[in-house]
Amino acid sequence: MKEIIDVGLPALSQPFSWAVKSAGLLFTAHGPVRSDGSIDTGAVDDQARLTFANLRRALHAAGGTLHDVTQVLIYMTDVQDMKAIDAVYREFFEEPYPNRSSMGVNGLVVPGMKLEIVAYAVIPEPPASA
Repeated sequence: MKEIIDVGLPALSQPFSWAVKSAGLLFTAHGPVRSDGSIDTGAVDDQARLTFANLRRALHAAGGTLHDVTQVLIYMTDVQDMKAIDAVYREFFEEPYPNRSSMGVNGLVVPGMKLEIVAYAVIPEPPASA
């Protein structure tokens, strides 16, 4: 069964859910979206910090933590930003790190948006009470 997780971010104009949980797996994608729905188009480290904070928010809403993340896919508009993104990534994750792939892309949906992430996490269901 598919459960839509309310992560506390406003719905956007595109047809997607911020986070979906099914069979103990969390599927979620995030960018530098502020709680009012506006997009941060400033410095890449600020965008990365907001993006990973949104991921942490989704995990907490689903009953998990950053330690539950098994894979992160990072899409960035400038591969030269990888060093700055890595520095922020280390603020949020510690060893053992999730599996990760990082890709340079020609652009993202919002002009000025420098990164977007997709993350997968394993969040076990709480045991059923007897």
